[in-house]
Amino acid sequence: MIKFPYGDADFYSIITENYFFVDRTDKIRLIEDMSKKLLFLRPRRFGKSLWLSILENYYDIRKEDEFERLFGHLAIGQNPTPLHNQYLVLKWNFSGVDSSGDERDLHRSLHNQLNGYIEIFKARYRNILDYEIILDPHDALRSLRSVLAAAQTANLKLYLLIDEYDNFANEVLMGGDPSCPQRYEKLVRGEGILKTVFKVIKEGLEGQGIDRLFITGVSPLVMSDITSGFNVAKNISLWPQFNDLCGFWETEVADAMVQVGEQCQLPPEKMQEALTIMRTFYDGYSFYYEAKPNLYNSTLALYFLDYLVQNCHYPRQILDSNLSMDSNKIAYIAQLPQGKQVVEQALNEANPLTIFQLKDQFGLKEMLQQRHDQTFMVSLLYYFGVITLTTEQTSSNKLTFRIPNLVIRKLYMERIHKMILPDFLSRQEADRIVENFYQTGEMQPLCDYVMRKQFAIFDNRDLRWTNELTFKTLFLTLLFNDTVYIMDSEPALQRKYGDLIMLVRPDSRKFQLLDFLIEFKYVPLGKNNLTGEQVKGMSQQELLSLESVKARLAEAKKQLTSYRTTLTQVYGTGYLRLRTYTVVSVGYDRLVWQEVKREGIV
Repeated sequence: MIKFPYGDADFYSIITENYFFVDRTDKIRLIEDMSKKLLFLRPRRFGKSLWLSILENYYDIRKEDEFERLFGHLAIGQNPTPLHNQYLVLKWNFSGVDSSGDERDLHRSLHNQLNGYIEIFKARYRNILDYEIILDPHDALRSLRSVLAAAQTANLKLYLLIDEYDNFANEVLMGGDPSCPQRYEKLVRGEGILKTVFKVIKEGLEGQGIDRLFITGVSPLVMSDITSGFNVAKNISLWPQFNDLCGFWETEVADAMVQVGEQCQLPPEKMQEALTIMRTFYDGYSFYYEAKPNLYNSTLALYFLDYLVQNCHYPRQILDSNLSMDSNKIAYIAQLPQGKQVVEQALNEANPLTIFQLKDQFGLKEMLQQRHDQTFMVSLLYYFGVITLTTEQTSSNKLTFRIPNLVIRKLYMERIHKMILPDFLSRQEADRIVENFYQTGEMQPLCDYVMRKQFAIFDNRDLRWTNELTFKTLFLTLLFNDTVYIMDSEPALQRKYGDLIMLVRPDSRKFQLLDFLIEFKYVPLGKNNLTGEQVKGMSQQELLSLESVKARLAEAKKQLTSYRTTLTQVYGTGYLRLRTYTVVSVGYDRLVWQEVKREGIV
């Protein structure tokens, strides 16, 4: 019976209890040769902790007798390095540090966290070390120096592993409280506790007992701020040979799917359907601009596979709730000057975000600037994992970025939806209208709601950025529902682009739900020499008779007829219950729409 270690980052238990495991241990030799001091950045919930657990078990001197059991069947076990099982291993995880409270509370929480790990270290190696490790309850750095003294006395080397090094500091900085930047600065500036911790680590690396160091985190923000105290780690996050250090290839997911199918006795077409769902929602990550193919988020993939093998059908809720907090990162960028436009452009596949180079250093001073350039904001979104690198580059050699998959797109939709409709009653009314649209295809109530509720939030500053993407986003935030739909914005249809396609998920086709293909067009008020008030006073028929509106409708009709034909060819004539619409926005004042069928506009 195949078992999936969802939520389990303990390599020892995964191997000894025969859980599903994707072997990346061949990377250990590369890491040894790369440097003794490494920094590796990946988004949250991407398997970084498991990788540190692999290193811990590989190098731990206490595990020498179990080396064959743990690694004999893996790549590194077939060709081990001389350093295996040659270290005392101390592992710290900063994610458990309480980021609330004042500076004194932060100091106490960090010292307690580090001392707790040193106490585990002391118990683990009590039969190996003759030197008594002294735990200072008020100063974990004195405790660390005692560890280093014990290692040196025993003539043994220490491997220090630090997981989520930036976790609590990032929480402090982005906590939303006005005092957060000041609290963060006290951590990383001058004699701040976090800076002091890394100064002591640096001392340890200079012949004082620490031989090797591997650090994981999400962004280089904290590392940039503590550079004067710690500037020795090599950042391997964008090196091509480590692109897949964390994450799964589709072939690995597909192999697991075969085993699930056999266990659940599911027909091949059902397993292919499940793999298609996984590809749509979880695939798409790349951490090197020339890397092909893309990677799956390992935590999301394990969430899906674990549910599937336990229930023999895939989960109704595609987004693992553990990742939902990442929407706060999108909110952080959106509240920055020009950040709203960057977030909006991330949703536009036809005009993707581009920069010349990812920033690998930025600190508090830059974070607190009143204005930020696109390079800064795109880099942060990348490190947060809500956009990813593509293999495409612009004619001027810029890097291009995109939202990796639908589960991350959902985070954007939810965040924008909350910004547009902050009050509960408005969202409740929207939900009723949208649910009716799913079942009946009645477009007018939906358009009426957008005009009445959503257009009202845009002021003159927003109008400078008005385009089809802007009002398409309003519809997308209302209609997005990954519980019953596979929703794709700008889907590729014969190398052309349809604005929004909503296909009912295979497991939801038993319900009375329609499929949709919608094309959006925008007509500026200046095109007709009309004011917003004049447009609001015109009848639907008068709007439809405007030459600019008729031209956009005709353009949309031609596109939709082509797209509809393509979808029919792909899915067959009897599979989709497809309704096709074009929606034209005249300024931010009125919407007109028409349905397009095979025979033309209705």
